[in-house]
Amino acid sequence: MKSFKKLFTSKPKPHIPESSFKIGGMGSLKLLDVIPSPEDDSHKLKKAFQGFGTDEDGIIEILGHRDANQRKKIRETYHQLYNETLIDALKSELSGDFGKAVILWTYDPSERDARLANEALKSKKKGIKHLEIIVEISCASSPQHIVAVRQAYCTLFDHSLEEDIVASVPPPLRKILLGLVTSYRYDKEVVDTDVANLEADRLHEAIKTKDLANDDIVYILSTRNFYQLRTTFECYKKKHGNPIDKDIEKSGKGDLESLLRMVILCIDSPEKHFAEVVGTSIIGLGTDEDSLTRAIISRAEIDMMKVKSEYLNIYKSSLDDAVTGDTSGDYRNFLVTLLGGKI
Repeated sequence: MKSFKKLFTSKPKPHIPESSFKIGGMGSLKLLDVIPSPEDDSHKLKKAFQGFGTDEDGIIEILGHRDANQRKKIRETYHQLYNETLIDALKSELSGDFGKAVILWTYDPSERDARLANEALKSKKKGIKHLEIIVEISCASSPQHIVAVRQAYCTLFDHSLEEDIVASVPPPLRKILLGLVTSYRYDKEVVDTDVANLEADRLHEAIKTKDLANDDIVYILSTRNFYQLRTTFECYKKKHGNPIDKDIEKSGKGDLESLLRMVILCIDSPEKHFAEVVGTSIIGLGTDEDSLTRAIISRAEIDMMKVKSEYLNIYKSSLDDAVTGDTSGDYRNFLVTLLGGKI
C-alpha cells in the first residue's frame, strides 16, 4: 500500500496536456452504442461510492466502457458537480490491484505514463524491467504522446523526465534513454531504402565491435521514423544473415544489450513486446500485477487485438484465458472488461 500511495498522491497541479493517442480499430475496448452524458456517468459514479460498501461492478460498467476522451469529460464534470476530483474519490474507495488499475485507467494517458515513469526512476531497483515503461513511451507510442508525457512530467513533478533519467540511470543506459525521450520522430510512412541499407551497415559495425552505445546507434534508433527503422532492420537481416536483436544478444548478456533488444522489439513489433510483457507477468511463480496492468491499460485503446494474436502465436494459448485464470475478483473483472470480454 505504501508504494500505491506514493504513486498516486500529488499536490493539486495546473492543466496537464492531453495525450495524442489515436483510437484505432485494433483496440479491445468496447464502447456503448449510445454513451450516457458525462453528468449521468458522474451521478452514477457518485452513487457507487455512497452507502455501505462500494459498488465496484457499477464503477467497472462505467469506466470500463469509456475511451480516453469520454473519461476526460467525466473527470471534468465530476469535479464541477461535487467539488472533488474523481481520482481522489477513487483513491478513497478502492484499494489493491483493482484500485491501482482503475486509477491508472482513469488518468489521461500522458499523466498515467508520466507517473509510471517517475515511479520507475525513483525506485531503488534500476534493472531493465523497471526502465521498460520509458522504452514503451518512446518506442511504442506516437511522437505526440512522448511530448505530452514530458509536458505532464514537468507539470506533476516540477522538473523534467530528462533530469530524472540523468540523476538515476547509469551510463551507458542513460545515453540511450535520453536519446529516445528527447527526439521527435516523423510520424508518416516515409522510407528511404538507400539510407536503410547504409544504416544497417553502421548498426552491424557497431554490434560487431561491441560498441553498442556509440553515437550512430543512438542517432539511428532515436530519430528515424518507425517505418524507416523497420526497413533498416529488414535490410540488416538480408545483408548480415541474422535479425539485429539476435546479433545484439550474441554480443553480450548485460543490461545494455537487454535494453537495446527491448528498444528494437518495441519499434519493430510493439504488439509482440506487450504480448511478452503479459506472458512474463503471468507465467511462472506468482503474478507481476503491475506489469500486467500496465500492458492491458496501455494497449486496450490501441492494438490489443494484435497483442492477443501475438500472444496466441507465442504461447499457444489465449491471452484472455491466461488473464482470467491468473487473476481474481474485481481486478480480474476490470481487466476482462478492458480486454472486451464479459464479466
